[in-house]
Amino acid sequence: MRRTSFADMNCSIAQSLEAVGEWWTLLILRDAMMGVTRFDQFQARLGIARNVLTTRLQSLVDHGILAEVQYQERPPRFEYVLTAKGGELWTVLTMLRQWGDRWSAPAGVPVEAVHDACGHVTRARLVCSECGEPLRGGELTLRHGPGAPEGGVLPA
Repeated sequence: MRRTSFADMNCSIAQSLEAVGEWWTLLILRDAMMGVTRFDQFQARLGIARNVLTTRLQSLVDHGILAEVQYQERPPRFEYVLTAKGGELWTVLTMLRQWGDRWSAPAGVPVEAVHDACGHVTRARLVCSECGEPLRGGELTLRHGPGAPEGGVLPA
């Protein structure tokens, strides 16, 4: 069942949810970032119904997050590979994983991220692109950007 569309909402979060907000989509992307590319691999790892997987993969292709690459001609078979746009979702998934590690993993984290350069277990963090200081939600002010409608109201 299709949920409410946010296509007409002038909000970057709503527009992002149009692309990746359906059930299963973030788990498909997680697996794609771990090197899974083929339909049967996604299906076996996730236990997702084939028709649902087909719909989700096509939506990710339509949004330019995955690209369909043919690897066999007869019968035609395709792989699903991350595009540059899809690869940038790594940050979103990393932060979501870290949030889940903190709030939803009482027995301990299921996966640790090890920084290849230094060999230490690490946590990603958001920093200011200008000064390098850590970013915290309570220390940010939102203001209208160039895409805001005239007289638009900021969300609370």
